[in-house]
Amino acid sequence: MSDAPLSGHDLIAEHGRTRDGLMPAEMGYRSITDEVAGAVFARPTRLWMALVGVSFLGVILLVVSIWVLLAEGVGIWGINSDVVWGYAVANYVWWIGIGNAGTLISSMLLLTRQKWRASINRYAEAMTLFAASIAGLFPLLHVGRPWLVHFMTPYPNTMDLWPQWRSPLVWDMFAIACYILFSLLFWYTGLIPDLATLRDRAKTRFVKAAYGLFALGWTGSSRQWRAFDAYYYAMAALGVPLVISIHSVVGLDYAATLMPGWQETIFPPYFVVGAMFSGFAMVVTLTIPIRWGLGLEAIITRNHLDAMAKIMLFGGLVMTFSYSFEWFNAWYTGNEVDRTHVVAQFTGQYWWLYWLMLACNGAVPQLFWFRLCRRNLVILFIAGVLINLGMWLERILINMNTLSHGFLPATDASYAPTFWDWSLFLGSFGLFCFLFFLFAKVIPTASIHEIRELAHREGAAR
Repeated sequence: MSDAPLSGHDLIAEHGRTRDGLMPAEMGYRSITDEVAGAVFARPTRLWMALVGVSFLGVILLVVSIWVLLAEGVGIWGINSDVVWGYAVANYVWWIGIGNAGTLISSMLLLTRQKWRASINRYAEAMTLFAASIAGLFPLLHVGRPWLVHFMTPYPNTMDLWPQWRSPLVWDMFAIACYILFSLLFWYTGLIPDLATLRDRAKTRFVKAAYGLFALGWTGSSRQWRAFDAYYYAMAALGVPLVISIHSVVGLDYAATLMPGWQETIFPPYFVVGAMFSGFAMVVTLTIPIRWGLGLEAIITRNHLDAMAKIMLFGGLVMTFSYSFEWFNAWYTGNEVDRTHVVAQFTGQYWWLYWLMLACNGAVPQLFWFRLCRRNLVILFIAGVLINLGMWLERILINMNTLSHGFLPATDASYAPTFWDWSLFLGSFGLFCFLFFLFAKVIPTASIHEIRELAHREGAAR
Protein backbone atom coordinates (compact mmCIF):
# COMPACT_ATOMS: atom_id res chain seq x y z
CA MET A 1 0.00 0.00 0.00
CA SER A 2 1.06 3.58 -0.67
CA ASP A 3 2.08 5.76 2.25
CA ALA A 4 0.66 8.89 0.58
CA PRO A 5 -1.99 10.71 2.64
CA LEU A 6 -5.57 10.00 1.72
CA SER A 7 -7.42 12.73 -0.13
CA GLY A 8 -10.81 13.97 0.98
CA HIS A 9 -12.56 11.86 -1.66
CA ASP A 10 -10.69 8.73 -0.51
CA LEU A 11 -11.53 9.43 3.11
CA ILE A 12 -15.21 9.79 2.37
CA ALA A 13 -15.22 6.60 0.34
CA GLU A 14 -13.22 4.59 2.89
CA HIS A 15 -14.61 5.82 6.19
CA GLY A 16 -17.82 7.70 5.44
CA ARG A 17 -17.56 9.31 8.87
CA THR A 18 -17.49 13.05 9.40
CA ARG A 19 -16.56 15.33 12.23
CA ASP A 20 -19.96 16.95 12.93
CA GLY A 21 -20.70 16.38 9.26
CA LEU A 22 -18.32 19.15 8.21
CA MET A 23 -15.34 17.10 7.03
CA PRO A 24 -14.02 13.55 7.26
CA ALA A 25 -12.82 12.86 10.80
CA GLU A 26 -9.54 11.42 9.55
CA MET A 27 -8.50 14.47 7.55
CA GLY A 28 -5.34 16.06 8.92
CA TYR A 29 -3.56 19.32 8.22
CA ARG A 30 -1.78 17.96 5.19
CA SER A 31 -4.92 16.44 3.65
CA ILE A 32 -6.84 19.69 4.10
CA THR A 33 -4.06 21.77 2.55
CA ASP A 34 -3.64 19.31 -0.34
CA GLU A 35 -7.37 19.40 -1.00
CA VAL A 36 -7.72 23.20 -1.16
CA ALA A 37 -4.32 24.34 -2.40
CA GLY A 38 -4.20 21.56 -4.96
CA ALA A 39 -6.99 23.23 -6.93
CA VAL A 40 -4.84 26.37 -7.25
CA PHE A 41 -1.67 24.63 -8.45
CA ALA A 42 -3.39 22.10 -10.70
CA ARG A 43 -3.13 22.60 -14.46
CA PRO A 44 -6.06 24.53 -15.97
CA THR A 45 -8.66 22.18 -17.39
CA ARG A 46 -10.31 22.59 -20.77
CA LEU A 47 -13.63 23.24 -19.06
CA TRP A 48 -12.14 26.09 -17.02
CA MET A 49 -10.54 27.63 -20.11
CA ALA A 50 -13.81 27.35 -22.02
CA LEU A 51 -15.74 29.03 -19.21
CA VAL A 52 -13.19 31.83 -19.00
CA GLY A 53 -13.48 32.33 -22.76
CA VAL A 54 -17.28 32.47 -22.72
CA SER A 55 -17.33 34.87 -19.76
CA PHE A 56 -14.76 37.07 -21.51
CA LEU A 57 -17.22 37.44 -24.37
CA GLY A 58 -19.59 38.88 -21.76
CA VAL A 59 -16.89 41.36 -20.75
CA ILE A 60 -16.59 42.44 -24.39
CA LEU A 61 -20.37 42.88 -24.53
CA LEU A 62 -20.22 45.06 -21.41
CA VAL A 63 -17.46 47.25 -22.88
CA VAL A 64 -19.37 47.68 -26.15
CA SER A 65 -22.59 48.54 -24.27
CA ILE A 66 -20.80 51.19 -22.20
CA TRP A 67 -19.07 52.59 -25.29
CA VAL A 68 -22.38 52.97 -27.15
CA LEU A 69 -24.00 54.48 -24.07
CA LEU A 70 -21.31 57.13 -23.72
CA ALA A 71 -21.51 57.91 -27.44
CA GLU A 72 -25.31 58.03 -27.78
CA GLY A 73 -26.58 58.85 -24.28
CA VAL A 74 -29.11 57.20 -21.99
CA GLY A 75 -31.75 57.48 -24.73
CA ILE A 76 -30.67 54.05 -25.98
CA TRP A 77 -32.28 52.58 -22.84
CA GLY A 78 -36.00 52.03 -22.37
CA ILE A 79 -36.42 54.80 -19.79
CA ASN A 80 -38.70 57.75 -20.58
CA SER A 81 -39.90 60.97 -18.97
CA ASP A 82 -42.08 59.03 -16.49
CA VAL A 83 -40.19 55.79 -15.88
CA VAL A 84 -36.86 57.49 -15.24
CA TRP A 85 -35.42 54.55 -13.31
CA GLY A 86 -35.13 51.37 -15.33
CA TYR A 87 -32.76 48.45 -15.57
CA ALA A 88 -29.70 50.45 -14.53
CA VAL A 89 -31.02 51.38 -11.08
CA ALA A 90 -32.70 47.99 -10.60
CA ASN A 91 -29.48 46.18 -11.49
CA TYR A 92 -27.56 48.43 -9.12
CA VAL A 93 -29.85 47.52 -6.23
CA TRP A 94 -29.71 43.83 -7.13
CA TRP A 95 -25.92 43.67 -7.46
CA ILE A 96 -25.27 45.70 -4.30
CA GLY A 97 -27.66 43.37 -2.45
CA ILE A 98 -25.64 40.34 -3.53
CA GLY A 99 -22.47 42.22 -2.66
CA ASN A 100 -23.68 43.18 0.80
CA ALA A 101 -24.56 39.60 1.61
CA GLY A 102 -21.04 38.18 1.31
CA THR A 103 -19.48 40.31 4.02
CA LEU A 104 -22.63 40.12 6.16
CA ILE A 105 -22.59 36.32 5.94
CA SER A 106 -18.90 36.10 6.79
CA SER A 107 -19.02 38.63 9.64
CA MET A 108 -22.14 37.30 11.34
CA LEU A 109 -21.05 33.67 11.08
CA LEU A 110 -17.62 34.56 12.48
CA LEU A 111 -19.04 36.47 15.44
CA THR A 112 -21.54 33.71 16.20
CA ARG A 113 -18.73 31.12 15.80
CA GLN A 114 -20.52 29.00 13.23
CA LYS A 115 -18.10 26.23 12.30
CA TRP A 116 -19.49 25.70 8.80
CA ARG A 117 -18.42 29.25 7.88
CA ALA A 118 -14.82 28.17 7.23
CA SER A 119 -15.65 26.41 3.96
CA ILE A 120 -17.70 29.17 2.32
CA ASN A 121 -16.52 32.54 3.62
CA ARG A 122 -13.62 32.97 1.17
CA TYR A 123 -15.62 32.89 -2.05
CA ALA A 124 -18.60 34.60 -0.41
CA GLU A 125 -16.34 37.58 0.36
CA ALA A 126 -14.85 37.46 -3.15
CA MET A 127 -18.41 37.50 -4.49
CA THR A 128 -18.95 40.65 -2.42
CA LEU A 129 -16.01 42.47 -3.99
CA PHE A 130 -16.95 41.59 -7.55
CA ALA A 131 -20.68 42.29 -7.12
CA ALA A 132 -20.17 45.59 -5.27
CA SER A 133 -17.70 46.80 -7.91
CA ILE A 134 -20.15 45.95 -10.69
CA ALA A 135 -22.98 47.63 -8.77
CA GLY A 136 -20.93 50.83 -8.62
CA LEU A 137 -20.89 51.00 -12.43
CA PHE A 138 -24.64 51.43 -12.81
CA PRO A 139 -25.17 54.72 -10.90
CA LEU A 140 -22.18 56.20 -12.75
CA LEU A 141 -23.63 55.21 -16.11
CA HIS A 142 -27.16 56.24 -15.15
CA VAL A 143 -26.19 59.89 -14.60
CA GLY A 144 -25.40 60.07 -18.33
CA ARG A 145 -22.16 62.01 -17.81
CA PRO A 146 -19.88 59.78 -15.73
CA TRP A 147 -16.90 62.05 -16.46
CA LEU A 148 -18.55 64.62 -14.15
CA VAL A 149 -19.06 62.17 -11.30
CA HIS A 150 -16.42 63.96 -9.23
CA PHE A 151 -19.06 66.63 -8.52
CA MET A 152 -20.53 64.18 -5.98
CA THR A 153 -17.39 64.29 -3.84
CA PRO A 154 -16.78 67.06 -1.28
CA TYR A 155 -13.49 68.56 -2.40
CA PRO A 156 -12.38 72.23 -2.22
CA ASN A 157 -12.90 73.99 -5.55
CA THR A 158 -12.78 77.56 -6.81
CA MET A 159 -16.46 77.57 -7.88
CA ASP A 160 -17.76 76.65 -4.40
CA LEU A 161 -19.63 73.66 -5.81
CA TRP A 162 -20.54 71.09 -3.18
CA PRO A 163 -22.53 67.84 -3.35
CA GLN A 164 -26.29 67.92 -2.97
CA TRP A 165 -26.49 66.05 0.32
CA ARG A 166 -30.20 65.39 -0.13
CA SER A 167 -29.52 63.41 -3.29
CA PRO A 168 -29.67 59.60 -3.02
CA LEU A 169 -26.91 59.51 -5.63
CA VAL A 170 -24.50 61.05 -3.12
CA TRP A 171 -25.63 58.63 -0.42
CA ASP A 172 -24.98 55.71 -2.76
CA MET A 173 -21.56 57.00 -3.75
CA PHE A 174 -20.39 57.13 -0.15
CA ALA A 175 -22.06 53.80 0.68
CA ILE A 176 -20.44 51.92 -2.19
CA ALA A 177 -17.00 53.47 -1.65
CA CYS A 178 -16.98 52.66 2.08
CA TYR A 179 -18.28 49.17 1.51
CA ILE A 180 -15.80 48.20 -1.19
CA LEU A 181 -12.90 49.54 0.88
CA PHE A 182 -14.00 47.67 4.02
CA SER A 183 -14.76 44.44 2.16
CA LEU A 184 -11.37 44.49 0.45
CA LEU A 185 -9.54 44.91 3.78
CA PHE A 186 -11.65 42.25 5.51
CA TRP A 187 -11.18 39.75 2.66
CA TYR A 188 -7.46 40.39 2.32
CA THR A 189 -6.86 40.08 6.07
CA GLY A 190 -8.40 36.61 6.18
CA LEU A 191 -6.38 35.64 3.13
CA ILE A 192 -2.87 36.40 4.49
CA PRO A 193 -2.19 33.04 6.25
CA ASP A 194 -3.32 31.13 3.16
CA LEU A 195 -1.11 33.22 0.89
CA ALA A 196 1.81 32.21 3.08
CA THR A 197 0.81 28.56 2.67
CA LEU A 198 0.75 28.95 -1.12
CA ARG A 199 4.11 30.74 -0.95
CA ASP A 200 5.64 27.78 0.87
CA ARG A 201 4.16 25.28 -1.61
CA ALA A 202 4.98 27.16 -4.81
CA LYS A 203 7.41 25.42 -7.19
CA THR A 204 8.70 28.36 -9.23
CA ARG A 205 10.51 31.45 -8.08
CA PHE A 206 8.06 33.88 -9.66
CA VAL A 207 4.99 32.27 -8.08
CA LYS A 208 6.75 32.02 -4.71
CA ALA A 209 7.73 35.70 -4.88
CA ALA A 210 4.22 36.78 -5.94
CA TYR A 211 2.48 34.98 -3.09
CA GLY A 212 5.24 35.99 -0.68
CA LEU A 213 4.79 39.66 -1.56
CA PHE A 214 1.10 39.60 -0.62
CA ALA A 215 1.67 37.35 2.42
CA LEU A 216 3.45 40.31 4.06
CA GLY A 217 6.10 38.16 5.70
CA TRP A 218 3.64 35.90 7.52
CA THR A 219 5.41 33.17 9.51
CA GLY A 220 2.58 31.92 11.69
CA SER A 221 4.15 32.93 15.00
CA SER A 222 1.98 33.19 18.10
CA ARG A 223 2.49 36.96 18.14
CA GLN A 224 1.20 37.26 14.58
CA TRP A 225 -1.80 35.05 15.33
CA ARG A 226 -2.76 37.16 18.37
CA ALA A 227 -2.65 40.34 16.32
CA PHE A 228 -4.49 38.64 13.46
CA ASP A 229 -7.35 37.38 15.64
CA ALA A 230 -7.79 40.71 17.42
CA TYR A 231 -7.89 42.66 14.17
CA TYR A 232 -10.04 40.12 12.28
CA TYR A 233 -12.74 39.92 14.95
CA ALA A 234 -12.77 43.72 15.32
CA MET A 235 -13.30 44.03 11.56
CA ALA A 236 -16.14 41.50 11.72
CA ALA A 237 -17.79 43.47 14.54
CA LEU A 238 -17.60 46.61 12.39
CA GLY A 239 -18.82 44.77 9.30
CA VAL A 240 -22.30 43.87 10.55
CA PRO A 241 -23.54 47.43 11.33
CA LEU A 242 -21.76 48.73 8.22
CA VAL A 243 -23.59 46.31 5.93
CA ILE A 244 -26.94 46.98 7.62
CA SER A 245 -26.48 50.75 7.32
CA ILE A 246 -25.36 50.58 3.69
CA HIS A 247 -28.32 48.61 2.44
CA SER A 248 -30.64 50.69 4.60
CA VAL A 249 -29.34 53.67 2.62
CA VAL A 250 -30.27 51.86 -0.58
CA GLY A 251 -33.77 51.31 0.83
CA LEU A 252 -34.00 54.99 1.75
CA ASP A 253 -33.36 55.87 -1.91
CA TYR A 254 -36.95 54.80 -2.35
CA ALA A 255 -38.50 55.35 1.08
CA ALA A 256 -37.43 59.02 1.22
CA THR A 257 -39.70 59.85 -1.75
CA LEU A 258 -43.45 60.49 -1.85
CA MET A 259 -44.20 57.89 -4.53
CA PRO A 260 -46.87 55.24 -3.74
CA GLY A 261 -45.29 51.87 -3.15
CA TRP A 262 -42.00 53.48 -2.15
CA GLN A 263 -42.89 55.56 0.88
CA GLU A 264 -42.67 52.64 3.31
CA THR A 265 -40.95 52.67 6.70
CA ILE A 266 -40.29 48.94 6.31
CA PHE A 267 -38.04 49.48 3.30
CA PRO A 268 -34.65 49.74 5.11
CA PRO A 269 -34.93 46.42 7.04
CA TYR A 270 -36.76 44.89 4.09
CA PHE A 271 -33.84 45.68 1.79
CA VAL A 272 -31.32 44.32 4.32
CA VAL A 273 -33.12 40.98 4.60
CA GLY A 274 -33.58 40.91 0.83
CA ALA A 275 -29.84 41.36 0.39
CA MET A 276 -29.12 38.47 2.77
CA PHE A 277 -31.75 36.36 1.01
CA SER A 278 -30.42 36.93 -2.51
CA GLY A 279 -26.82 36.73 -1.29
CA PHE A 280 -27.25 33.31 0.27
CA ALA A 281 -29.05 32.15 -2.87
CA MET A 282 -26.08 33.31 -4.96
CA VAL A 283 -23.63 31.61 -2.58
CA VAL A 284 -25.54 28.34 -2.95
CA THR A 285 -25.66 28.78 -6.72
CA LEU A 286 -21.86 29.21 -6.74
CA THR A 287 -21.15 26.53 -4.12
CA ILE A 288 -22.53 23.58 -6.07
CA PRO A 289 -20.40 24.04 -9.22
CA ILE A 290 -17.35 25.07 -7.11
CA ARG A 291 -17.36 21.91 -4.98
CA TRP A 292 -17.78 19.78 -8.09
CA GLY A 293 -15.38 21.61 -10.40
CA LEU A 294 -12.56 21.93 -7.84
CA GLY A 295 -13.13 18.58 -6.17
CA LEU A 296 -13.96 20.05 -2.76
CA GLU A 297 -16.73 17.62 -1.78
CA ALA A 298 -14.77 16.73 1.37
CA ILE A 299 -14.44 20.39 2.40
CA ILE A 300 -17.88 21.68 1.36
CA THR A 301 -20.28 18.98 2.50
CA ARG A 302 -24.02 18.64 2.16
CA ASN A 303 -24.31 19.79 5.76
CA HIS A 304 -22.96 23.19 4.70
CA LEU A 305 -25.63 23.36 2.01
CA ASP A 306 -28.26 22.23 4.51
CA ALA A 307 -27.36 25.13 6.83
CA MET A 308 -27.51 27.66 3.99
CA ALA A 309 -30.88 26.31 2.87
CA LYS A 310 -32.28 26.90 6.36
CA ILE A 311 -31.18 30.54 6.22
CA MET A 312 -32.79 30.91 2.78
CA LEU A 313 -35.99 29.49 4.26
CA PHE A 314 -35.87 32.14 6.99
CA GLY A 315 -35.24 34.85 4.36
CA GLY A 316 -38.16 33.61 2.28
CA LEU A 317 -40.49 33.80 5.27
CA VAL A 318 -39.39 37.36 6.06
CA MET A 319 -39.81 38.42 2.42
CA THR A 320 -43.31 36.90 2.33
CA PHE A 321 -44.18 38.79 5.52
CA SER A 322 -42.88 42.02 3.95
CA TYR A 323 -45.07 41.57 0.88
CA SER A 324 -48.13 40.82 3.01
CA PHE A 325 -47.37 43.84 5.21
CA GLU A 326 -47.46 46.06 2.12
CA TRP A 327 -50.87 44.68 1.13
CA PHE A 328 -52.21 44.97 4.69
CA ASN A 329 -50.92 48.52 5.06
CA ALA A 330 -52.66 49.62 1.86
CA TRP A 331 -55.95 48.14 3.09
CA TYR A 332 -55.66 49.30 6.70
CA THR A 333 -54.75 52.93 5.99
CA GLY A 334 -57.53 53.33 3.46
CA ASN A 335 -55.25 55.35 1.17
CA GLU A 336 -56.79 55.10 -2.29
CA VAL A 337 -53.48 55.67 -4.07
CA ASP A 338 -51.78 52.85 -2.18
CA ARG A 339 -54.73 50.53 -2.79
CA THR A 340 -54.66 51.31 -6.49
CA HIS A 341 -50.95 50.57 -6.53
CA VAL A 342 -51.44 47.13 -4.91
CA VAL A 343 -54.25 46.27 -7.32
CA ALA A 344 -52.01 47.29 -10.23
CA GLN A 345 -49.32 44.94 -8.97
CA PHE A 346 -51.67 41.96 -9.13
CA THR A 347 -53.69 42.86 -12.22
CA GLY A 348 -51.74 45.56 -14.12
CA GLN A 349 -49.60 45.25 -17.23
CA TYR A 350 -46.78 43.58 -15.29
CA TRP A 351 -49.03 41.21 -13.34
CA TRP A 352 -47.39 38.01 -14.63
CA LEU A 353 -43.96 39.24 -13.54
CA TYR A 354 -45.34 40.06 -10.09
CA TRP A 355 -46.88 36.60 -9.68
CA LEU A 356 -43.63 35.00 -10.88
CA MET A 357 -41.72 37.07 -8.33
CA LEU A 358 -44.03 35.91 -5.53
CA ALA A 359 -43.59 32.30 -6.61
CA CYS A 360 -39.79 32.56 -6.68
CA ASN A 361 -39.36 34.51 -3.44
CA GLY A 362 -42.26 33.14 -1.43
CA ALA A 363 -43.15 29.63 -2.63
CA VAL A 364 -39.78 28.19 -3.71
CA PRO A 365 -38.06 28.64 -0.28
CA GLN A 366 -40.85 26.61 1.35
CA LEU A 367 -39.23 23.50 -0.17
CA PHE A 368 -36.52 23.86 2.45
CA TRP A 369 -38.85 22.78 5.23
CA PHE A 370 -37.97 19.28 4.02
CA ARG A 371 -34.53 17.82 4.73
CA LEU A 372 -34.53 15.92 1.44
CA CYS A 373 -34.79 19.18 -0.51
CA ARG A 374 -32.14 20.90 1.61
CA ARG A 375 -29.62 18.19 0.75
CA ASN A 376 -30.50 17.58 -2.90
CA LEU A 377 -27.94 19.39 -5.10
CA VAL A 378 -30.21 19.71 -8.13
CA ILE A 379 -33.09 21.16 -6.12
CA LEU A 380 -30.74 23.52 -4.27
CA PHE A 381 -29.15 24.82 -7.47
CA ILE A 382 -32.47 25.37 -9.24
CA ALA A 383 -33.96 27.00 -6.14
CA GLY A 384 -30.93 29.33 -5.84
CA VAL A 385 -31.31 30.41 -9.47
CA LEU A 386 -35.07 30.96 -9.08
CA ILE A 387 -34.62 33.00 -5.89
CA ASN A 388 -32.08 35.24 -7.60
CA LEU A 389 -34.48 35.60 -10.52
CA GLY A 390 -37.26 36.53 -8.11
CA MET A 391 -35.14 39.11 -6.31
CA TRP A 392 -34.07 40.64 -9.63
CA LEU A 393 -37.73 40.84 -10.71
CA GLU A 394 -38.54 42.51 -7.41
CA ARG A 395 -35.98 45.25 -8.07
CA ILE A 396 -37.30 45.71 -11.59
CA LEU A 397 -40.94 45.84 -10.49
CA ILE A 398 -40.25 48.31 -7.67
CA ASN A 399 -39.28 50.76 -10.40
CA MET A 400 -41.74 49.84 -13.12
CA ASN A 401 -44.93 49.42 -11.09
CA THR A 402 -44.52 52.72 -9.24
CA LEU A 403 -43.18 54.97 -11.97
CA SER A 404 -45.54 53.70 -14.68
CA HIS A 405 -48.56 54.71 -12.53
CA GLY A 406 -48.25 58.28 -11.30
CA PHE A 407 -50.65 60.42 -9.30
CA LEU A 408 -52.37 61.57 -12.51
CA PRO A 409 -53.71 59.24 -15.22
CA ALA A 410 -52.05 61.47 -17.83
CA THR A 411 -48.64 60.53 -16.41
CA ASP A 412 -49.13 56.79 -16.82
CA ALA A 413 -46.51 55.24 -19.07
CA SER A 414 -45.16 51.80 -19.79
CA TYR A 415 -41.57 50.64 -19.69
CA ALA A 416 -39.95 48.21 -22.10
CA PRO A 417 -36.23 47.41 -21.97
CA THR A 418 -34.20 47.74 -25.14
CA PHE A 419 -31.37 45.61 -26.49
CA TRP A 420 -28.85 47.86 -24.74
CA ASP A 421 -30.61 47.41 -21.39
CA TRP A 422 -30.23 43.67 -21.74
CA SER A 423 -26.69 43.81 -23.12
CA LEU A 424 -25.48 45.90 -20.18
CA PHE A 425 -27.08 43.51 -17.70
CA LEU A 426 -25.76 40.36 -19.41
CA GLY A 427 -22.36 42.00 -19.81
CA SER A 428 -22.21 42.63 -16.07
CA PHE A 429 -22.86 38.90 -15.55
CA GLY A 430 -20.01 38.14 -17.91
CA LEU A 431 -17.65 40.37 -15.92
CA PHE A 432 -18.73 38.78 -12.63
CA CYS A 433 -18.16 35.24 -13.95
CA PHE A 434 -14.84 36.20 -15.56
CA LEU A 435 -13.49 37.64 -12.30
CA PHE A 436 -14.78 34.68 -10.31
CA PHE A 437 -13.15 32.08 -12.60
CA LEU A 438 -9.82 33.88 -12.34
CA PHE A 439 -10.17 34.12 -8.56
CA ALA A 440 -10.85 30.36 -8.26
CA LYS A 441 -7.65 29.58 -10.11
CA VAL A 442 -5.33 31.98 -8.27
CA ILE A 443 -6.60 32.01 -4.66
CA PRO A 444 -7.92 29.17 -2.44
CA THR A 445 -11.72 29.22 -2.57
CA ALA A 446 -11.90 27.87 0.99
CA SER A 447 -10.03 29.16 4.03
CA ILE A 448 -7.22 26.66 4.67
CA HIS A 449 -6.19 27.99 8.07
CA GLU A 450 -9.77 28.16 9.40
CA ILE A 451 -10.57 24.62 8.28
CA ARG A 452 -7.35 23.34 9.87
CA GLU A 453 -8.20 25.20 13.08
CA LEU A 454 -11.65 23.58 13.03
CA ALA A 455 -10.05 20.15 12.54
CA HIS A 456 -7.67 20.81 15.44
CA ARG A 457 -10.39 21.94 17.84
CA GLU A 458 -12.76 19.11 17.04
CA GLY A 459 -9.94 16.58 17.11
CA ALA A 460 -8.99 17.74 20.61
CA ALA A 461 -12.60 17.47 21.72
CA ARG A 462 -12.95 13.84 20.63
